[in-house]
Amino acid sequence: MEKTNDITKLKVAYAMRECMEKATVEDITVRKICEQGNFSRQTFYRCFSDKYDLINWYFDRILNESFKQMGKGTTIRESLVLKFRYIQQEQLFFRAAFSYDDQNNLTDHDFEMIFDFYKNLIHEKSGAYPNQEMQDILEMYCHSSVYMTVKWIMKEHARSVEELADLMVEAMPYPLSQLFKKLNIFD
Repeated sequence: MEKTNDITKLKVAYAMRECMEKATVEDITVRKICEQGNFSRQTFYRCFSDKYDLINWYFDRILNESFKQMGKGTTIRESLVLKFRYIQQEQLFFRAAFSYDDQNNLTDHDFEMIFDFYKNLIHEKSGAYPNQEMQDILEMYCHSSVYMTVKWIMKEHARSVEELADLMVEAMPYPLSQLFKKLNIFD
């Protein structure tokens, strides 16, 4: 069961998300968020220091959930499809958050999370973390995949979830795909 504070934070986040349907992040004020959610400014400030703190918190929450979805897949492709479907459900928030990336650098944060996800997956499947060369290859791949994911979220590429997952699998560097094949998780 979620803590009371997390429930309150979610209510604030949902009010922010509703505001994002009508306005840009720059135009949304704490007052508008409070009016949308029918709670006081005091409630808002008990949970968050400002709207960017709120965005970061909710972004972490939904990004973590997307990685939980990814972890449910048995292959890399299946995992990516699950992650992208979840992101698609939250695309309004992702799009608004990534369009105002200067404040909180969400692309770097997303990169760190996907990079750690893959390193931990390799460790879980092989019993060891990837060596430095493989980590460098993985780092390049993760940067590219985050870049393409952001372009997809921002509607710069009209691909289906499955097409994006296929592209990510096809773009995987050969040494990394070979490692994933060896670990029986490559599609």
